[in-house]
Amino acid sequence: MTMTLRATVLMATTALASALGTTTAAQAADAPVALIIAQGGLGDQSYNDLANAGFERGVEAAGLTGRAVESKDVVAQASDILRRASDAGFGLILDLEYSHAQPIAEVAKDYPDTTFAIVNTVAEGDNIVSALFEEQQGSYLAGMLAALVTTQDSIEGINADPIIGVIGGSKSVGIDKFIAGYIQGAHDANPEVQVKVAYSNNFADPSLGQQMANAMFESGADIVYQVAGGTGIGVIQAAEQSGHFAIGVDGDQDGLAKGHVLTSMIKRTDVAVENIVKAYADGTLKGGSVLGFGLAEDGVGLSPMTYTKDLIPAEFLAQVDAAKAGIIAGDIKVWNVVDQGYPDWMQ
Repeated sequence: MTMTLRATVLMATTALASALGTTTAAQAADAPVALIIAQGGLGDQSYNDLANAGFERGVEAAGLTGRAVESKDVVAQASDILRRASDAGFGLILDLEYSHAQPIAEVAKDYPDTTFAIVNTVAEGDNIVSALFEEQQGSYLAGMLAALVTTQDSIEGINADPIIGVIGGSKSVGIDKFIAGYIQGAHDANPEVQVKVAYSNNFADPSLGQQMANAMFESGADIVYQVAGGTGIGVIQAAEQSGHFAIGVDGDQDGLAKGHVLTSMIKRTDVAVENIVKAYADGTLKGGSVLGFGLAEDGVGLSPMTYTKDLIPAEFLAQVDAAKAGIIAGDIKVWNVVDQGYPDWMQ
């Protein structure tokens, strides 16, 4: 039976190592595995929770012991967190925090017998596996749908103004990857649409997200995409209370405010994390590799829209499906700020 608990980086290394026991390279397949939780923490009903669900499935299926590791300041304590986990004898350290790319590359050099994995960015190292998602592809579809719906004032909660919004948790390429795709999809569907962009600089404050979303709704937006972890829960709450619409992210958040989440841009971090843990357990996880998850791999995509699909004109859904096929076929190129930098229309 797999046991998962939240540990803090403030736990003494010796105590943690004592609790877990020591491991050697020969015991790597049986060594415990760690999941470093990103900003926003567990309970965000989004990125961290979804990834942790896959982690728990993976360690249980593999018969391993797993630990979810949280820190109050996961960004500033990056090296400390990674070194403590390495010293404690974890065989696989899987990191959800995007900002840890450089620290994990530095720490991994000192622990060649430990396997590291990082999600949402690439870190260089012979014992590091990187998992990348094509969030811009799924966000393109979300932006396209929002731009099509935003002028359909026959739908309750929608006004005739071509104004939509997006709230990111931070100004960073990891978040702007979503936002760029969203803006591109919106403008491809309706060049006249205005996309309001704001950043909360916080991933764990629902009240702030609610306040920011209300400001967007009051300024004419009727659909707001949240890319802000736990802060984004407040965006969804604001949509429900104001009678407008939010777009969820990472997991299927449609049920958090039934009928007021137009769709969710699902990023299957749970699948990626589960697959990495299983590959580690069976010895097929190769350091230095980059794993990709896009529309073609079902790594990203829109939710089934269980509570809103009947509100959306069928021709809009058909346009979104056609765009998805076009992206997979390579006919539609979605801008990736990580690889391509920022386009002029985001400056």
